Amino acid sequence: MPCSGAEYLVFIMGYSVVAGAAGRLLFGYDSFGNVCGKKNSPVEGAPLSGQDMTLKKHVFFMNSCNLEVKGVRLDRTALCVSHCPEEQLDSLEEVQLFANTSGSFLCVYSLNSFNYTHSPNADSLCPRLPVPPSKSFPLFNRCIPQTPECYSLFASVLINDVDTLHRILSGIMSGRDTVLGLCVLALALSLAMMFTFRFATTLLVHIFISLIILGLLFVCGVLWWLYYDYTNDLSIELDTERENMKCVLGFAIVSTGITAVLLVLIFVLRKRIKLTVELFQITNKAISSTPFLLFQPLWTFAILIFFWVLWVAVLLSLGTAGTAQVMEGGQVEYKPLSGIRYMWWYHLIGLIWTSEFILACQQMTVAGAVVTRYFNRSQSDPPDHPILSSLSILFFYHQGTVVKGSFLIPVVRIPRIIVMYMHNALKQQQHGALLRYLFRCCYGCFWCLDKYLLHLNQNAYTTTAINGTDFCTSAKDAVKILSKNSSHLTSINCFGDFIIFLGKVLVVCFTVFGGLMAFNYNRAFQVWAVPLLLVAFFAYLVAHSFLSVFETVLDALFLCFTVDLETNDGSSEKPYFMDQEFLSFVKGSNKLNNVRARQRKDSLRTEEGTELQAVVR
Repeated sequence: MPCSGAEYLVFIMGYSVVAGAAGRLLFGYDSFGNVCGKKNSPVEGAPLSGQDMTLKKHVFFMNSCNLEVKGVRLDRTALCVSHCPEEQLDSLEEVQLFANTSGSFLCVYSLNSFNYTHSPNADSLCPRLPVPPSKSFPLFNRCIPQTPECYSLFASVLINDVDTLHRILSGIMSGRDTVLGLCVLALALSLAMMFTFRFATTLLVHIFISLIILGLLFVCGVLWWLYYDYTNDLSIELDTERENMKCVLGFAIVSTGITAVLLVLIFVLRKRIKLTVELFQITNKAISSTPFLLFQPLWTFAILIFFWVLWVAVLLSLGTAGTAQVMEGGQVEYKPLSGIRYMWWYHLIGLIWTSEFILACQQMTVAGAVVTRYFNRSQSDPPDHPILSSLSILFFYHQGTVVKGSFLIPVVRIPRIIVMYMHNALKQQQHGALLRYLFRCCYGCFWCLDKYLLHLNQNAYTTTAINGTDFCTSAKDAVKILSKNSSHLTSINCFGDFIIFLGKVLVVCFTVFGGLMAFNYNRAFQVWAVPLLLVAFFAYLVAHSFLSVFETVLDALFLCFTVDLETNDGSSEKPYFMDQEFLSFVKGSNKLNNVRARQRKDSLRTEEGTELQAVVR
């Protein structure tokens, strides 16, 4: 990554550590600047701040059933307590007894529990009576009242008063165990898919395609069922539930469109299953000569997990960055720092760029190992340590190539995200149908450009491994040589990449289905649309990091094949580097394509030669 970009990302990381306070979001905090469950530092001008709350892990709102609005902020004094009152407390004597028996003090810290019933200020320093029964909810670590009337009022004020970003961050943190479990599920599914491709047979490919069809239809059905369930739920009162309902509808529409397209493609290409099995057998033969290629995704996955955890931690810190301001009565509020939202955008760019950089390093390493093995004349004497050799060449000579290639991806994806956001914003307006259509067209163009750049980058990395040239020169040479030999490659290579893409879709489908089932349990207090999108994004990246080994080997083999055809003619003076099995496969597939092309020409010629006959009466 260029120095300026990397330095700025390091600055954001350091700034988030210094200015952020993810603990406030994770553990909750009281009205006096104390984070519950932690030992706190004092805030100047707030006499009740700086207390040791190690044993007080729950947030209790004194007036959970009688929240009032003062000015532009809510009057909701919160305290850190050790236990939530599970039984209703009807008098100060019961509040005092609860404090003495459980060690959980429900009045302001300055009032001693012995004075709960004697202090003239007890009415203002203690909760309003009766105190409803409550239980700690894991999302915000807060005591949630259990009586229906209090729950409705408390939840609507608590959730709807928080801005969207903090609801999203809270959703991520509340579902952190679920997100981690889904990442493990994606890892397991990716490993299963990798071994399926490694030992591909006709039966396995049929089972694989059947699972894809079932997975696509099942996820679509679940999404539409969830939307139907939301629309018929008369108890929806919170913004989180409404946002989830809109997101479920969006997910359902998008997944239905993707499912329809993929099903049509699978139906059209269903007769090429035998060709696919032969293709993967040739790819596996190249992998078997360098078996440690299959372990490269494990290193890539470990690095990606480390980066993603770091990225989420920095995001949480940025979301909670703010300055403490002392209000009346010694209470403390945190005001967001100015300009912090611009850092979130750069942080998003860093997520896409760095993730693509890590994946590009794997692609470059695998391509270098395949090139070393392919252009080895002596098959009985394979090169020593091709993977280590490829890694050393990458880090000493070609980091700039990988940086340039990975940078092109966020350059295209960020405008695509902006166009999608503007298109969704225009949906709220009655006018602007033309603009919505233009934005939709722009989004499709950016999507096509994104896919083209991904394919171009892979071929550029392989060309760099062959010739040692820079990224721009390698990309130009790859386009030139592939355009000359497109007849040899188009139908074979694209279909192989399509099957590998279906493997990634299968991993994402089952991971998203698990996420839908898990996140839907806490849908009232959780904006789970963004966590689910993150899970889907991570699942795709995990599947891509594992299955891209086959994709990279396949693309590299065919690019090496085209270079071999350009430089050699198969004679004794210039023999091919490819083995006979690979050459026979390409020739056989080309014969099949030529037969099909000839049949199409004959059918067209027959249709053109047909003349209209006069009708004899």
